[in-house]
Amino acid sequence: MLLMSSPAFAVTRDDGDDPGSGLSVVQTLGLFVLAPIVLFAIIAGVVMATDKTRKQQQERA
Repeated sequence: MLLMSSPAFAVTRDDGDDPGSGLSVVQTLGLFVLAPIVLFAIIAGVVMATDKTRKQQQERA
């Protein structure tokens, strides 16, 4: 049983397995590095903008 779970059988394709083409270095960096940084900046900007609006409303009251 242990022999059947060895990584050597990972080469065998399963039914319906259709891997796509690989990502280039630029695509990989953009997807896993640049995209999270951009999303973080957008979310942080929205939070900061809404927080400033709330502080301005509290100062007026």
